[in-house]
Amino acid sequence: MKKLTPVIPLFKQFIKDTENGKRLKKNGERIKPQSIQNYYYVLQNLIKFSTQTGFEVRICDATKLTKRELQSEKNYWKKFYLKFTGFLYDNGCYDNYVGTNIKTIRVFFNYLKNDKDFNTGDFQRLFYVRKEEVDIFVLSPDQLKFLIHDREFEKSLTPSLKRIKDIFVFGCTTGLRFSDIFLLTNKNIENVDADWYLKVKSQKTKTFSYIKLPAYAVAIYNQYKPQNNKAYIFGKISLFNFNKSLKTLGEHAGFTAPVEVLREKQGKTKKMIKNGDASQKRFCDKMSSHMMRRTAITTLLILGMPEHLVRKISGHSAASNSFNRYVHYAQSYMDKEIEKVHSKLEVY
Repeated sequence: MKKLTPVIPLFKQFIKDTENGKRLKKNGERIKPQSIQNYYYVLQNLIKFSTQTGFEVRICDATKLTKRELQSEKNYWKKFYLKFTGFLYDNGCYDNYVGTNIKTIRVFFNYLKNDKDFNTGDFQRLFYVRKEEVDIFVLSPDQLKFLIHDREFEKSLTPSLKRIKDIFVFGCTTGLRFSDIFLLTNKNIENVDADWYLKVKSQKTKTFSYIKLPAYAVAIYNQYKPQNNKAYIFGKISLFNFNKSLKTLGEHAGFTAPVEVLREKQGKTKKMIKNGDASQKRFCDKMSSHMMRRTAITTLLILGMPEHLVRKISGHSAASNSFNRYVHYAQSYMDKEIEKVHSKLEVY
């Protein structure tokens, strides 16, 4: 008779072993805190799923299973996949989030097999990881120029909102992630002859960037330059408050054009509306810290910088799918601008 073992305690051990460094990446590095946080989200979802549906989430050692028992286990995990993903979709989740949960559960299965010598039967291969292409929201070159140069708009901002605007502009110029931009100190800024450069190592990818700064970015740095070389240039702010302030900034700037937000559930496109709130369809409501990096990359591409140089600045590999999305976005933007010119030529 097969021995059943509850999954939840094993999953908690999986997280614990990851946190204390017993479980590492293949290259020997520790797992990033954000990944561990995602593991906790999956654990919470598994507990809610089991509690609310009454579905017993368990596993058994497949080493001594008969052919009939092996088929029974296979059917069980097929059923689990359908019910668990259905539970997430019913709770308003979309393909990317559901796919991330399933991807983590597959990692958990591999942990049991490789780290704990637990013969899982490799049923995780039955789990399909869905992905969706979420629309990229970035500032247009004109919107970015407005934030950089419009002094009347700048005077209308409160000091705290002006700080957010300056940080945002600096991020849209350098392409730094939120986690990197708030770790900058004077040591990251270098003056060579009459030129200023930003030199930084990404916390996420461990890649180095050496970026020449334009005059307006240098002016922003000089405005916030701390006296102590160990102090952070832009101080500290939570991601939540930064994103909340960005939406307010965008509203003040008049970036309120309606946008259509589409997401996918089980591969089918759905129009996204939160609690029937139509304001969620405004461009300013989609502004977030991610927009800084995306705007920097697409702006460089739109203004004609060769792709390989943009990748060098952004730290993307040549085969990066995410970078290719930026290329496609930039091309579609240029196509629309060319069409405007062509339409004027067609009128005689």
